[in-house]
Amino acid sequence: MDELKRQQLRSTPLFVNVGQESVEYLFEHCEDRTLERGERLLEPGAANCHLYIVLEGELRVYLSDRTLPPQAVLGPGECVGEMSLLDGQVASALVLAARDSKLVAIPHEVLWSLVDCSHAIARNLLAVISGRMRDSNRALVVLQERSLEFDDAASVDALTGIHSRHWLRSAFPRAMARCEHDGEPVCLVVADIDNFRHFNERFGYLSGDTVLKRMARRLADGLRAQDLIVRYGGEAFLILLPYSTLDEAVPIAERLRELVAIGSGLKTGEGVTLSCGVGQMKPGEPLDLLLARTEAAMRRAKDNGRDRVEAAD
Repeated sequence: MDELKRQQLRSTPLFVNVGQESVEYLFEHCEDRTLERGERLLEPGAANCHLYIVLEGELRVYLSDRTLPPQAVLGPGECVGEMSLLDGQVASALVLAARDSKLVAIPHEVLWSLVDCSHAIARNLLAVISGRMRDSNRALVVLQERSLEFDDAASVDALTGIHSRHWLRSAFPRAMARCEHDGEPVCLVVADIDNFRHFNERFGYLSGDTVLKRMARRLADGLRAQDLIVRYGGEAFLILLPYSTLDEAVPIAERLRELVAIGSGLKTGEGVTLSCGVGQMKPGEPLDLLLARTEAAMRRAKDNGRDRVEAAD
């Protein structure tokens, strides 16, 4: 091993504060390795029997494939491959050269001889591993935060700003189960804009979007703190009324229907009305069955002249 390479190795985290004289003879058993840009060093599932130290260039570590951001970017002085050596398992990550790179490959048996010869190397190796684990933990936190951001985005309807259909599948059943556990009633309201397709055809979809946004705002503002509302479809909204009997929920739906007199707020002057169905959950009834009964009541309201509220059977 030439003097330049020895100096490069002395400056790496693995050999910092290590007396080189006691371990230098082991370097003779290490191998030089060169990688061209894009060449793979390690692959998931492949056996690995070396610890690699980067002398020049850059390596990138991917946990799955290259379509995702790299887990780590390794430059001169940093090492890779230590985890598979220590646990005796195959490599778990894809490691490739981002640029033409030069490495020193330390065989498995040489690494353990270095550890046996020097407590400093053992401490440095532990520091390298703990740093890698800390970076992995940070990456997991970022991934979790991004996942929560995506989940939050999926749970909110982009047009109206209220919760979306995706959200109700978890939120509504939980609220229903809580009411049933407490022995309290719970009701569902299906509210659907009357003749909305005709409105869009006559005044355009931009005016239709304005109607939806204003209606969502009025409905949400007219609810109690414990009530839940989602945009269920194109012009349909679902409202869950915990701790409400059918006799209490029907007047609430009537009040909401009256709040939707938003025609005066549109340049078209076209009035918009709402047909509502209201259903009370039966003991042990799942959301799908309650929704089916309540939607049937809403359709009766439309068949009976629209702009009205009907109770489910």
